[in-house]
Amino acid sequence: MAVCQICGKGTRSGMKVSHSHIRTKRTWKPNLQKVRVIVDRTPQRLYVCSRCLRSGKVQRAI
Repeated sequence: MAVCQICGKGTRSGMKVSHSHIRTKRTWKPNLQKVRVIVDRTPQRLYVCSRCLRSGKVQRAI
């Protein structure tokens, strides 16, 4: 579920750096929405990131 089924964007990992430069591990998760999308003329429910929804890469089913 943690991957956009349109662009493949997933969880990224990195370091959280405090003011005193103490580094701890952290993750960034994409803003995924479960939406009804038209795929091959049939509506399906997919996990899509908000960037793909906003840019019009998918056509929503009404």
